[in-house]
Amino acid sequence: MSFNILQDIFFALVMIGIMILIHELGHYWAARFFDVKVDTFSFGFGPRLFGFKKGETDFRFSLILLGGYVKMVGEQAGDEHASDPRSFLGKPRWQRLIIVFAGPAMNIMLAVAVLTGLFMVRFPKIPTSPSPEIGYIVPDSAAAKAGLLEGDRIVQIGDTANPTWEDINMKEVASAEHPISVWILRNGERKLIPVTPVLDPKTGAGFAGWGEQTDIEIGSALANSPAVKAGLQPGDIIVSVEGQAIHSNKVHDIINKNAGRPVDIVYSRNGTLATAHVAPTMSENNGTKEWMIGVSLQPKFVLVSLPFPEALSESVRQNVKSATFIYQLLRGIAERRMSPKSLSGPIKIVQMSGEEAREGPMAYFLLMASLSLNLAVVNLLPIPILDGATIFMLIVEMFMRRDLSLRVKEAAFRLGFVFLMAVVAFVLYNDISKLAG
Repeated sequence: MSFNILQDIFFALVMIGIMILIHELGHYWAARFFDVKVDTFSFGFGPRLFGFKKGETDFRFSLILLGGYVKMVGEQAGDEHASDPRSFLGKPRWQRLIIVFAGPAMNIMLAVAVLTGLFMVRFPKIPTSPSPEIGYIVPDSAAAKAGLLEGDRIVQIGDTANPTWEDINMKEVASAEHPISVWILRNGERKLIPVTPVLDPKTGAGFAGWGEQTDIEIGSALANSPAVKAGLQPGDIIVSVEGQAIHSNKVHDIINKNAGRPVDIVYSRNGTLATAHVAPTMSENNGTKEWMIGVSLQPKFVLVSLPFPEALSESVRQNVKSATFIYQLLRGIAERRMSPKSLSGPIKIVQMSGEEAREGPMAYFLLMASLSLNLAVVNLLPIPILDGATIFMLIVEMFMRRDLSLRVKEAAFRLGFVFLMAVVAFVLYNDISKLAG
């Protein structure tokens, strides 16, 4: 096993461990607040490895470190202690609902807190006009076939007026095979152009084939890559490639069209222009062989530090957007508008954890915030065995003013367990197939 793989596993265990600990602490603190007796606080499942007892609770590490649980007295209707006034079922339904919701709520709070801290240190602000301008249209793409042109300014997409490019991207990926109403401004005239993104087989998401008009800079570069050998560095702004001005992320397409021949790249570094003569190499990208120079490109960022109130506000805004996008993604998969291939499983998470950790603390904590929010959102889905199903059943019982039968709950639990195991098997297969190309 290579050192990088061991690193990936270590960083993934640390990240997942923090998220699980925060989640279960939410359940534990809420239970203790309402005086529910907690027998076990376990980090992991299966046989107990080691731990300690504090008060009434056994805090333990268990063999299978893929999750955790808080075992409260009288959680199930058939439990012999269910009638105990300090049992979970002995408490009013509204208190039980808060105890169950506290786990996902803590993961949401972790995501908000981490992003707030990051934005107070360094907030990547992309200089954009009120409504973004299209800088590149991929030939034969959905955007090209709809009649969009470079230079068109998007003033509304769907119900969102004056969208940011982030709004446009989120709408694009969640709308495969579904038409989007795109209002543009062209030569001072407002026009409606419907665009139907196609399903990208590589990502499993919608793809329209447009790019924002903005300055493009090198975000990162692989060691000993053609770009690095030619003198390019992260932070360099790409001015032109083979004489074509660059105001969008179309560098990759120009290099590929050149079929491996060396390209002249004019770039700006600290306000000074220079030229690099770069010879691309054939590399594999998501299972497809393409000519590449070994850099990742991104819109030019202006890094600022936000004061706490602004950082908190921006963090909440970003998390609300991300949560909305996750639900749109899951809805798109359920409606068969998007491919389940867009889902990532534990293998991909392990790989991403190591990659982001090696890139730096900022990238690692950004991934942690994203995964913590994903964990909260998925946990709130009304799928039996997840917190969301328990919350849903409690709300139903509050309206019915009586408990659902034990038979119904047990059937739902079995169904949910089978469903989750099927999902786990699929995402594992999905991760392995992506690694295998």
